[in-house]
Amino acid sequence: MPITKSLEDYLEAIHCLIQETGSAHVAEIAKNVGVKMPSVNNAVKELAKLGLASYEKYHSVTLTDAGQAAAISIYERHQMLTKFLIQIGVPEENADEDACAMEHILSTTTIDCIKKFVAKQ
Repeated sequence: MPITKSLEDYLEAIHCLIQETGSAHVAEIAKNVGVKMPSVNNAVKELAKLGLASYEKYHSVTLTDAGQAAAISIYERHQMLTKFLIQIGVPEENADEDACAMEHILSTTTIDCIKKFVAKQ
């Protein structure tokens, strides 16, 4: 089952929170993603069903090895697209938001071409 754009956003948010603070609690994830806590609970349950996250009520969310690998891939793709957009003159605040939208819709072929372009710069 392919992971949805929304679940990718949750994975990336969980990864970033763990990297920044050492843990990812539902309230922090909700604030980071810009949703209410019940939405996070539903998403975390879906991530757990997919074998990407673990969560016990009132504890922090953790990523499985597969979840960590997916989150890192999503995060790196986002960073690379942001860098690309900045390189072509997009203001930084727009680049981050646009990269977030682009990271979910571009084909692997296009992502690979952009990655090669960014690496040459």
